[in-house]
Amino acid sequence: MLTFVGLGLYDERSITVEGRSAIADADRVFAEFYTSKLVGATVEELEAYHEAEIEVRDRSGVEGTPEPILDAAADGDAVFLTAGDTMISTTHVDLRLRAADRGIDTHVIHGTTAEAAAASLTGLQNYRFGKATTLPFAYAHGGDGVPGSVVDTIADNRERGLHTLVYLDIKVGIGPMGPDPDHEEYMTADHAAGRLADELDTLGVVVARAGSPEPVVAADRLSALAERTFGDPLHLLVIPGDLHVIEHDALVRLANAPESAVSAPM
Repeated sequence: MLTFVGLGLYDERSITVEGRSAIADADRVFAEFYTSKLVGATVEELEAYHEAEIEVRDRSGVEGTPEPILDAAADGDAVFLTAGDTMISTTHVDLRLRAADRGIDTHVIHGTTAEAAAASLTGLQNYRFGKATTLPFAYAHGGDGVPGSVVDTIADNRERGLHTLVYLDIKVGIGPMGPDPDHEEYMTADHAAGRLADELDTLGVVVARAGSPEPVVAADRLSALAERTFGDPLHLLVIPGDLHVIEHDALVRLANAPESAVSAPM
């Protein structure tokens, strides 16, 4: 059996009760933290909390050579951990399909996602979000500007009155010069806001450290957000579409949005 377990958003306590039970029952526990990470806990703290040895795999060890994970699942009970939910932004459908090809049973235990947290913390209604997008580092896509796919996604959502969740790039194990096992870089919301403001200086909402005891939520025009700092990662950015009156009030009262920013044409 191969069980995919989402660890949630912040630290070793963010996991569900079901997920923790799966770890306790597992013969071997694997994890990857190149797509996202728990900024509130180290691997050692996870191991201590769950009283289990965690075998951390890099991208090539999951996507290129998954055989050790699959062999462990074929011989017993293996658990595969990621931050957030294992089948949303940190998708590992390929690994699940490989297990199915070998006749290995799989099970998914979900964790809280950044998308759910963005709606919950900002007061923006979940069903009013359109297609999400990811803003990469400039060196990752070979140019200084914002990729056209990001601009198009935001524009298409805005045309329909929908909000856009913008995931911010993470680079672990690869840097500007190529593979680098020591490289670990997280795009900040102020950097992202500055780049997007060059394309369209509209209302933006920052969510920093969702799932932590003290998350930060801030709303203003992108150019204003670009002048602020929001502390440690992980960050994400929301570009709102049309605002319902409750959403408007939530951004003013919960995210300290200036009335001029939320009342301006979207």
